[in-house]
Amino acid sequence: MVTDVPMGPDSRWLTVSPPEQPDIEMVLFPITIGKMFPKETANTIIELIKKGTFGCGVFECNDIYATHEELKAKGVEFVKAPKEEFYGTEALFKDDSGNWFSLQPKSNVTLTK
Repeated sequence: MVTDVPMGPDSRWLTVSPPEQPDIEMVLFPITIGKMFPKETANTIIELIKKGTFGCGVFECNDIYATHEELKAKGVEFVKAPKEEFYGTEALFKDDSGNWFSLQPKSNVTLTK
């Protein structure tokens, strides 16, 4: 955990960061009806998350195969094991809210100008 700030009686601003990437913070918060999300908006976001079409992200690691095995052993649900694709090696996993994430080795993609 990097930041944990109370934001009223029923919410807080909580961020976490991968140990090897301290400059990246991910915000974690529940979608609840209130000041931040009116009922219709909250319900829409919840439905999108349930469908697996809302949240996504990319995590980099030093060894995709070792990290895949470590996370799998901890109960992470992978929808795709590490596989060589035309753009590099990638594994895909979901969290318990239906958000999906790509796991890639650090040297997976080279950006050019």
